[in-house]
Amino acid sequence: VQLQAFGGGLVQAGDSLRLSCTARGFIFGSYAMTWFRQAPGKRLEWVSVIDRSGADTSYADSVKGRFTISRDNAKNTLYLQMNNLKPEDTAVYHCAKGIRVAGIKGGQGTLVTVSS
Repeated sequence: VQLQAFGGGLVQAGDSLRLSCTARGFIFGSYAMTWFRQAPGKRLEWVSVIDRSGADTSYADSVKGRFTISRDNAKNTLYLQMNNLKPEDTAVYHCAKGIRVAGIKGGQGTLVTVSS
């Protein structure tokens, strides 16, 4: 399993970013996919999940209404559109195969830094 997240960067509060995660080594369309994040000095936090087809999604209260998860099964790619970013969104974002933290294994996160 290989998961590569990218698209992070340094932005100002109120800006937008779109993260992408490319997947290899498994049948992407057969798994729900999840975004987690870890802020400096804090525990890993669940952000959002999407089902296999993309029809059903769920979000943490802290990002609901600002973030949108989506996927393109033909491209083996997961996305996270992040709007109205806040300094508290600063974190390394990880994509995961499935719905558990263990699904991050084999992946590389992307750093998002939001300045106030």
